[in-house]
Amino acid sequence: MKTSDFYYDLPKELLAQTPIEKRDDSRLLTLSRLTGEIGHHRFYELPQFLTPKDCLILNDSRVLPARLLGQRLPGGGACEVLLLIDRGDKTWECLVRPGKKMRSGARMSFGNGELTGEVLGEVEGGNRLVRFSYEGIFLEVLERLGKMPLPPYIKEELQDQERYQTVYSKVLGSAAAPTAGLHFTKELLRQIGGMGVGIGYVTLHVGLGTFRPVKEDALEDHEMHQEYCVISQETADLINRTKQGGGRCVCVGTTSCRTLESWAAEDGTMKAAAGWTGIYIFPGYRFKVMDALITNFHLPESTLIMLVSAFAGREKILTAYEEAVRERYRFFSFGDAMLIM
Repeated sequence: MKTSDFYYDLPKELLAQTPIEKRDDSRLLTLSRLTGEIGHHRFYELPQFLTPKDCLILNDSRVLPARLLGQRLPGGGACEVLLLIDRGDKTWECLVRPGKKMRSGARMSFGNGELTGEVLGEVEGGNRLVRFSYEGIFLEVLERLGKMPLPPYIKEELQDQERYQTVYSKVLGSAAAPTAGLHFTKELLRQIGGMGVGIGYVTLHVGLGTFRPVKEDALEDHEMHQEYCVISQETADLINRTKQGGGRCVCVGTTSCRTLESWAAEDGTMKAAAGWTGIYIFPGYRFKVMDALITNFHLPESTLIMLVSAFAGREKILTAYEEAVRERYRFFSFGDAMLIM
């Protein structure tokens, strides 16, 4: 298949720039994988599509305020650093701007010197290794100085940074939010749990590769980015009990899906696991454990639209996306949701 097979026309005015006031008041498009039937709902209606036999799997990763704006030393020119991966010893792999002036030995300052950094070198792909100097605890320094690393298609400044976190986020480490979970409120989760639906958590730290476009004509030639993920024994046991009881494993977001599919056995059973995954899911993939997916709408020709196409079929997905455009759904991170079942 070709990357162009996953293109659809999206008007720019449908790109959601700000979050909706009430998280679960977003719209919800439902798609049946079996019949292709499409329905239009609100996210707070989600419980009607779940049964007490099911389990809901959420990604509890929390977004780092990983965007740092500072000055280059000694000249004082502006610079920007986006933290990507903690490499240990106060050193991070980062995306930097301006790249031409941030070579080995370049120094920078943030927050009037509260945090400083030095470029140690360049890694494959053009990212930089930056060693930081600071007093105290790095995450506390980040909370004071860092900004939320919003996707490049969001141009509006985020007034409340907590709106780019899920209400159940816990483990710091993501460079972007697992956005399907942004629609949940604590009240909605309590309602779902009260129905008897099992709720389990995995952790996958979302990397910048989430936004990386597929540039190769043949989608098989694309090299997937690596992300760190964890499945606890408790969550593995929940999924196994659900399957044995005839229930469905409902993943919230492509990150939860990729975590489970990375570590599931061929027969769909799960066990505790942790490590890096570069799983690349596109049509032809056989899903081992996921039975339904709650997700946002995805960029044309992206690995994520390929994943949902692998799950529901390319034609059904593109038809659903065309319907969402006609009905003026809001797209991407702060947009509306989709339930594929």
